[in-house]
Amino acid sequence: MGSFYPEDITESEFTSWTGSLSTDEAKLARSFYTVIRRDPTSKKLFYRPYAEEYADLLKPVADLLKEASLLVEDPSLSKFLASRSKSFLDQSYLDSDLDWLNISKNSSLEVTCGPYEVYTDDLLSLKSSFEMYVHARDFDASSQLDKFTSSIKFVEEHLPIPDKYRNKDLKSTPIVVVNQIFSSGDVAVPMTAAYNLPNDEEAIAKGGSKLVIIKNVQEGKFQNVLEPISSLVIDPSQQKYVRFEAFFTHILLHEVAHSNGPHFTCNPEFEPQPIRNVLQELHSAMEEAKADITGLFAAELLTQDKTICDISMEEFWVTYLASAFRSIRFGIHEAHGRGQALQLNYLLDKEGFVVDPLTSHFRVQFDKIGQAVKDLTEAIMVLQGDGVKSKVQEFVDTYATIRPPTAKALALLENVPIDINPKYELH
Repeated sequence: MGSFYPEDITESEFTSWTGSLSTDEAKLARSFYTVIRRDPTSKKLFYRPYAEEYADLLKPVADLLKEASLLVEDPSLSKFLASRSKSFLDQSYLDSDLDWLNISKNSSLEVTCGPYEVYTDDLLSLKSSFEMYVHARDFDASSQLDKFTSSIKFVEEHLPIPDKYRNKDLKSTPIVVVNQIFSSGDVAVPMTAAYNLPNDEEAIAKGGSKLVIIKNVQEGKFQNVLEPISSLVIDPSQQKYVRFEAFFTHILLHEVAHSNGPHFTCNPEFEPQPIRNVLQELHSAMEEAKADITGLFAAELLTQDKTICDISMEEFWVTYLASAFRSIRFGIHEAHGRGQALQLNYLLDKEGFVVDPLTSHFRVQFDKIGQAVKDLTEAIMVLQGDGVKSKVQEFVDTYATIRPPTAKALALLENVPIDINPKYELH
């Protein structure tokens, strides 16, 4: 549970406790930026801000960030570093998230620092862990990808879902392509190749989100992991379709797709709530699956309208299939692996993918995969929007498993690295 809660807490106890609090107090108890503790005498639960709980660690980091803010040349980056320093001391994370979103495209450095991802909280997926990235901006690649910032609303309008599930407040996502120099904190396997932040719904509502694509990490994953996987599990007749450009672009579309679809429940039986709060420990896997499959759906839309004109759908589909095994190898208890297993099994059941029982090779059925992708996009978004946790649990239990054909294919990959661990030399 990432030490965010008392060891003996249960989900039902937490839910009962927050239900007894005022609206404002319950919001703070469920915040990304508080831990939950138990009074040793009364045994009652209470929340404690990160600024208090981790003061001995955050104060020196805040001092260093403040110092760094005085050293960088770009005013917008300086403003973010200063405000992030302040947030570590006074919990003003919303303000510094907005400053991070406004770092200039002319800044040579892209710095991400703070509590963001909730994967470590395997109880409720509420509490965020700290991470740090320092990147060098790739100006040429960033300019080439600007065309995708205008496609997000077009994709939303064409999603195969009833209108009530559409995101009516969708904002275009700024895209930054970078090469990684340094990372630390909550950046364990699978090594991040792209991220779309912030995750805080309030920050997203006020400022949108920003997509950071780490090109040198993506290239390393493709060359050292995905290509060897494809040579072992993909039907030889389709291995020619596995391309870095398809892998790179799908990751881009995956991150953009986190903004698509419902972010709050739209079930008329109860008041709208953040989907994260309703689905709790199921949220991360469902959200990763949504972004994956919606990104693949978007790829077909944008290929058809010539926004993407240098990658074929055969390349997208087969590269995606090969990459499924890359993600599943992280394990189905990890959000990306669990979400990918869910997608693979659903698409196999819909016959978008098929497996040869003799060779264990997987291949795409090009005449069926498009409809299968649409069906899964709709299924996930409707489940998220309805917010009925029991139905989501049933869906996950049905599809997020390792079936025998997949297990047999995974056994062929014993000598293929699971992930990369770059070592960067600073000069």
